[in-house]
Amino acid sequence: MNVRRLIPAASLAGAVALGATALTACSGASAAGGNTDGKLAVTASFYPMQFLAERIGKEHVTVTTLTKPGVEPHDLEITPKQTGRLGESDVILYLKTLQPAVDKAVAQSGVKNVVDAGSLTELEAHAASGHDDHDHAAEGEEHDHDHGGAGKDPHVWLDPAKYAQIAKGVGAALGKADPAHAADYEKNTATLVTELGSLDTEFKDGLKTTASRTFITTHAAFGYLAERYGLDQEGISGIDPESEPSPARMKDLQGVAAKDKVTTVFFETLAGDKTAKALAKDTGLKTDVLDPLEGITDKSQGADYFEVMRSNLKNLQKALGAK
Repeated sequence: MNVRRLIPAASLAGAVALGATALTACSGASAAGGNTDGKLAVTASFYPMQFLAERIGKEHVTVTTLTKPGVEPHDLEITPKQTGRLGESDVILYLKTLQPAVDKAVAQSGVKNVVDAGSLTELEAHAASGHDDHDHAAEGEEHDHDHGGAGKDPHVWLDPAKYAQIAKGVGAALGKADPAHAADYEKNTATLVTELGSLDTEFKDGLKTTASRTFITTHAAFGYLAERYGLDQEGISGIDPESEPSPARMKDLQGVAAKDKVTTVFFETLAGDKTAKALAKDTGLKTDVLDPLEGITDKSQGADYFEVMRSNLKNLQKALGAK
């Protein structure tokens, strides 16, 4: 004989609630900011990581960024409250050593899926000057290597080929954290990598023949870009955009400008342009924008990574006399 046992309504409701809670926890609803839509909660340290997460994750992720638009990433400070919210992320994407405050917060977060973009490609050391005979130590430029750890330049996203390598790693990490949508992440990654390959070709073709191979910029963030396309970067301030150049460095740059037929001093949107304008005035050069893409604001020459990079290419072509 079958015996039917009645379950009290209160117990049934409790069981349903418990099951829903477990399902929510497994589906990524523990995201920062109280995300309860079942999407993977991704926290990006700054714009280049945010862009990858959004382009690869698309509708399957909710992306938040620690560095708000208009904030210079190198100087970011994180509150205890932000550190607490960081711990609710499903995935953290950051670039170790670029932002010391982020490194500390990530270490304290306890999040399992943490991706250091620097581990997905090979970081290199780049000096403020692209000329081998330039004596940095003699001019007091030791600060050029403060960021990146062990002298490594962190601005790797400005090389489309290396950025593509990072994209592949990010796609794999999202797939591991959210296996149900791994196929979509893989597809989106492949599309993005193809687009980055096209951008790389545009830069190679666009900068193949120029009147000059040297460009001067306030922030020596373009070492990877310069190396990839056979250019010489001359940074006024070094890797740290807020460091002050020595008088000897400013004098040296005047000589470089005359010798290498430099026409333009580049500045950026998130850091001050005082030194760029001072050098341009002393040397009779023009000024223009070369954006290190550390953040997008209403002053940016484009709405996303690709648009700003193409603006950078156009500005470099004009300054270098591309043919």
